[in-house]
Formats: sequence, structure tokens, C-alpha cells
Amino acid sequence: MLRKSMSTLRYFIGLLAFATIWFAHSNAKAGDGGYRIEVELQNFNGDTLFLGYYFGKAQYLKDTAALSNGKFVFEGDEALTPGVYLLVIPPDNRFIHILVNDKHQHFSAAFDLEQIVAEARFKGCPENDIYYEYLRELEKRRPQADAIRKQIREDSLQVRAKELEKVLEVLDREVKKIQDKIAQDHPGTLTALLVKGSKEVVIPDFEGLEGDSLQQRQYEYYRDHYFDYIDWKDSRLNRTGMLHAKIDFFLQKLTYQVPDSQMVAMDYLLKKMDGNEELFQYYLVHFINEAAKSKRMGMDAVYVHLVDKYYAAGKAFWADQEQIDKLKSQADALRPTLIGQVAPNVRLNKESGETINVHDIDAEYTVLFFWDPECGHCKKAIPYIIEFYNQFKPRGVEILGICTKTGADISSCWSAVKEKGMDIWVNAADNFLRSRYKTLYDIKSTPQIFVLDKDKKIILKKLAGEDLSAVMEEVLKMNGH
Repeated sequence: MLRKSMSTLRYFIGLLAFATIWFAHSNAKAGDGGYRIEVELQNFNGDTLFLGYYFGKAQYLKDTAALSNGKFVFEGDEALTPGVYLLVIPPDNRFIHILVNDKHQHFSAAFDLEQIVAEARFKGCPENDIYYEYLRELEKRRPQADAIRKQIREDSLQVRAKELEKVLEVLDREVKKIQDKIAQDHPGTLTALLVKGSKEVVIPDFEGLEGDSLQQRQYEYYRDHYFDYIDWKDSRLNRTGMLHAKIDFFLQKLTYQVPDSQMVAMDYLLKKMDGNEELFQYYLVHFINEAAKSKRMGMDAVYVHLVDKYYAAGKAFWADQEQIDKLKSQADALRPTLIGQVAPNVRLNKESGETINVHDIDAEYTVLFFWDPECGHCKKAIPYIIEFYNQFKPRGVEILGICTKTGADISSCWSAVKEKGMDIWVNAADNFLRSRYKTLYDIKSTPQIFVLDKDKKIILKKLAGEDLSAVMEEVLKMNGH
């Protein structure tokens, strides 16, 4: 069950962790006066330091400095784009955060690697003084909060859990007061943006509800108000690491992992980014790339949706026509076999020459098994599929095996069918690919498995042979078979 107040200590304490740096060129915007950042590090024996920055979900390299006269100096002719930057310490890539705003890009910083937060000192950039004072306030409360959480975990009988939760709530309220004061005293600063964005939702008591009804209402409220403290107009958010973490949590943990729910959630987020071209571009590209590479069943529908609603509709202002046409072409290739669509009724031939259409299979459920006699993965899948067929044929399941060989090689289909014991179900092929099934079913590799219902609508696809029995059992249970 969600607590009334999620811990506000998690995000900024997590800033002191370790990370791997992805190296790339910065896309910083030009500005006046360039930048110069001098860094002194105590308890560091190295002679090289890196300056990195956040962009979306990753971190990138901006600059490198060698030790000279006890200092590392980063400098450049163009101003840095405001955001959270990282002083990356080799060889283990431990990092320290510094904030860069548009007004103070010539400053110095000093750190003791054994006491980073406590001993951090700055000259020429008040923004970092505010930020590190905030971190010090969090550090004061962290030992107590960690100790209380440990006691809660060890209290197996929950004897003191409620009492300890109240103490945590007191600590959270103290942190919220500090956050509110920073936002009030330092409006417009990057620190205020970070502090506000990290505030957690306080969930009402919802008196009168209990059990599952209470948990559902708490979930709905938390999800509806999850982004209340985010300023979507401020592009600096994309250079903090915080926004992407929140969006990822929202999509992975607060949104059902089914295509329709993911589409609605992505549209909701992109709508919030209206007017912020940098955020909109980054996250639309990110969403479509994630959908394209996802192994989760049905996410190709999300890809098609994003292409149709944004790229084909002219909302991807950065994309040229060639790129848009490629995306539309790929979406059109996926469209015929999206889950919920009626499977293309292609015409094939049995070994005897008799024709058969996909829709000719009379069964409660039809499994289309695209395979190749020389495919190693197919050879591994076939025994599982034979076992599956023997188990589920009495329960209304039929298989149409579609061998992908053509021309002179098609004879190998029929010999393999007999050798491997696949002649227990209907087998077919298309000698000259007149049916265009490889295009219609987007068959770029084998094996490929599609499950159709009695109306020949696609309900499952891209399954592994070894998973077919377990998944089919769930489908039959859901439908009362």
C-alpha cells in the first residue's frame, strides 16, 4: 500500500552514488563570455578530471581537465547550457554534482572526497551554495531516517511500525518545510526547480474506504498528482536526470503494461510538453525508440500510434520528409498484424497442391507457425510445439504450419515435416510468394508464432515455442475454456 507521504529523501541522497559516463559531444548553446570552472579536490591522487552533463536518461562528456598547480580548470568560449553537471573522477567514475546557471559560469569549487557534501565550498556561484546547503540539511536527517526504516523492516510483527512511520512523517514534514522555503526564497533558480520537482505527493486519508478500495483510490490519486510539481516549460529539467527518472517510473510502475494504457500515458506526457520544443522532441523520439526495440508483446501498436499521431500528422517539426516516409512505411508494415486485427487471410498450398486459406482453419483458436527447415531456433521450437499441439488439440486448438522455403527449396519443407513429426497438423507453403505473407505478417526471421481466436483476430504473437503452452493455458482460463 502507498504511504501517505513517499520519502522525499530518496532522490537527492541518491545523487551521491556512482555512475557510468556515456561519452558524446555536448549540444550546449552559444552564450556570452564562455565558461571557466576551477576545481580543487582533496584526497584525490589522480591528475585528470572530467566534466559531464545530463541529457534525458543518459550522461555525456563535455570537457576534460588536467591537474595544474593543484587545480583542474574547465573552460570554453561558449557558455554551458544550464543544468546539473558532473565532476567525474576516474578510474571508478565516481561523480560530484555542480549546478550551472546562465548567470554564473566563471566560478571555483573545492571538495574533500571523504566528505563531499559537508566540505563543499564555492566562490562566484551562489546557486551551488544554496544547493549544497540543502544537501547538508538532508544529510543531517538521513542517518535517523535510515535507522527507522531498518527498524520497520526488522519489526516482523509490526509492533512499532505505526509509531515509527509517524516519526518518518515528521522528518518528511521537516524536509518539505525546507523545500518550500527554498522555492520561496530562491524562485527561478535551478535549485528551486530541482527541489520542487523532487517533492512527493501527499495522499489524503480517504476516510470511509479500506482494503482494495482504499489502495485503488490511493493509487489513482498518486498517479493523477505525480507531476504536480514539475514545471514542463523549463527545459533545464531535461538536463538534471530527475525528469527522466520520474517519467520512467510513471510509465513502468504507475501505468499498466499494455499497449493501450502506454499510448494514453505517452499522449498525456507529450501534451504536458506542448510549448517546450526541446522536451517534446526528446521524449517523442525516446518513446518511439523504446516502442521499436521493446520485446513486450503488442508494443508495436504503440510505435504505429506514435507515427500516426505525431510524425504523419506533421507534429515532429524536426523530421524531414524522408525520415517521416520511412517511419510511415514501417508503421504500415506492422499495421496488418497488430493485436486485435483480423489476421491477413493469405492463400497457401499444401504438399498435394491443394490450396488453403488461413481463415479456412475451423477452430476456437488457430496457431500460425512460420518456420524454416534449416532454422536452428525452429528446430529447438518444434518439439515444444508438438507437445503443445497434443495437449491443446482436444481443447479446440489447431495449428497451421507455414514453411518459408520457396522455389526449388520447397521440397525440403515436406521432408522436414515428416522427419520431425509435424504431419499431425495442417502444413502449407507458398512456392512463389504470391500471397505476400512475409510482408503482411512482417516475417523477417523464423520461427514466428501467432495465435488467432475463432474470428481469426490476432490475440497473441511473437511467442517462443517453449512459452506457448503456459500462455495458452492462461488464455483458455480467461475465456472459460
